[in-house]
Amino acid sequence: MAVNIRFFGLGAVFALSLLVSAPITTAYAASAQKPETSTKASPFRAYLERLWPIAQAQGVSRETFSSAFNGLTPDQEVIDLTKKQSEFVKPIWEYLATAVSTNRLERGTKLATVNASTLDAIEQRFGVDREVILGVWGMETNFGGYTGGKDIIRSLATLASVGYRGTYFRDELVSALLILQQHHVARGDFKGSWAGAMGQTQFMPSSFQKFAVDFDGDGKKDIWTNVPDALASTANYLKLNGWQAGLPWGFEVVIPHGFDYHVNHASFDEWSRQGVRTADGKAMPRSGEANLFFPAGADGPAFLVTNNYDVIKRYNNSDAYALGVAMLGDRLYGSSPLHASWPVEDPILGLQQRIELQQALTALGYDVGEPNGRIGSRTREAIRDFQDKRGLRPDGYAGRRVLEALRVR
Repeated sequence: MAVNIRFFGLGAVFALSLLVSAPITTAYAASAQKPETSTKASPFRAYLERLWPIAQAQGVSRETFSSAFNGLTPDQEVIDLTKKQSEFVKPIWEYLATAVSTNRLERGTKLATVNASTLDAIEQRFGVDREVILGVWGMETNFGGYTGGKDIIRSLATLASVGYRGTYFRDELVSALLILQQHHVARGDFKGSWAGAMGQTQFMPSSFQKFAVDFDGDGKKDIWTNVPDALASTANYLKLNGWQAGLPWGFEVVIPHGFDYHVNHASFDEWSRQGVRTADGKAMPRSGEANLFFPAGADGPAFLVTNNYDVIKRYNNSDAYALGVAMLGDRLYGSSPLHASWPVEDPILGLQQRIELQQALTALGYDVGEPNGRIGSRTREAIRDFQDKRGLRPDGYAGRRVLEALRVR
């Protein structure tokens, strides 16, 4: 299954609601329900024996391997979580209300002040805006308030042993073993989410290996308890995934009457010539380009979003998540709430309805990728073209009106 997110953290509820679980055998499920016996190797223990030469080839020592799995059994709760698939997804306005809650803003404002000098240094080194760094921190773990209590090795070993998502979790497990071997965290402190995301900003082990930094120079990349390391690692992730210094992620805009909705990508100068203005009355950026984005259709708030918005989505490929990160970070530094109201007349579609919509578009010859219910840029482009051909306002929104029009095609 191709889930295009790099993290399975505590802030990824919206995206994880679209996961489709892989089959899990009865034998493996049974092995997770009761302790293993010494007289007969369980499927879980047999899997670990097969894993050893793979881990060894990646540089894991026998000592690290044996100590990591000593007395370990599979976790039934993790297996159960792979089978859960939410049919209902919150409307984006409900999701964002939680993301930018009063309590979160209060906590984040205090921690922004406490860590101001650290954020100064991180911005100077990586060129990533502190607003988005704090937005990720707040969305993932409520600024370190809860980083997950699952044993990372046990969770990853459970997922790998049942073949969930092919070899993905096997590879993450080997990366986790290398993290232990490099002494960045003690075995007993190696905690995180049920799917292996860990630390203050919820890195998967492979992302830790690629992007984690020792910002305070103590010899460890500690994203669990060391806030400078965690925030700098997040900045490094965003930078190496294409963050452009000096370019905003985007902002809310007001669309003029008589606007040509066929235009969805232009320079900021061109947007100004089209009559689009910022919702807060500030001047448009002097340079750069942006896409026009209607997260709930043209009757709701409108945004101009840049390539940096797409970089946020590399952290978690969900528009709701990316807007949550961006809006939370901005609000922490004094921006106002959204000016436009969210619409309720054309509510968000359920999972099966979104899949039906994508299947209908595919049948018409549009390339939307796998019909999986995730509404990305290709699906929005197809919707926009379909809307235009049907005489509908081409805002690219996957709402009830579009689905009903597809049903009578």
